[in-house]
Amino acid sequence: MAEAPGAGPSARGLRRPRPRPSAPPEIRSRRDPRTPAPTTPGRPLPEPLLAELTALHASNHAFHTLTGDFPDPHDIRPEQVAHALSEEWSQPGTDVLLARSFGHLTGIAITLAHHPDPADPDPWIGLLLVDARLHGQGHGRRLATLVEDRFRTADRSAVRLAVLDNNPKALAFWTALGYEVIDRREDLQMKRPCAVLRKELSAR
Repeated sequence: MAEAPGAGPSARGLRRPRPRPSAPPEIRSRRDPRTPAPTTPGRPLPEPLLAELTALHASNHAFHTLTGDFPDPHDIRPEQVAHALSEEWSQPGTDVLLARSFGHLTGIAITLAHHPDPADPDPWIGLLLVDARLHGQGHGRRLATLVEDRFRTADRSAVRLAVLDNNPKALAFWTALGYEVIDRREDLQMKRPCAVLRKELSAR
């Protein structure tokens, strides 16, 4: 479920980082040889990366309270994050993209090259999540732009995503980036009411 990187509380026990100049995010995919391989049977994520990803999700407990993706949004465990990513990677055409600034993980985007519905021709953004301590600094907008540019490079003409009906901040974020609501329906996994958004990817 795509998330708007807007204002949100910090995770408990995490210190707010000192302000520093913003750097363009460096984005890596699971196909990038510099990025650790995806979770597969017998090949778990490296512990340092899993710790970073767990902290990223934990900082967004307000979002996960809305989604219900984790049993306790205030106590997200590494094994839960590893399992969730393993399920994502098991879907054909899935890319997990990591954004870093000054070497620190700032966000994650999960994309799907093809929707399970053969009548849907567009790729999807399944998740875009930014460290809650960095909300409001433009990281989410830059990550979304990089994801769109990847699809343009692959000659895709549009992209879709879904936003939960109970997340108006996310809807405001994506519509500000040019996405338009084209449908309303339940998501496939948990039958949650959602708005489906689409954006035409014109040449840059």
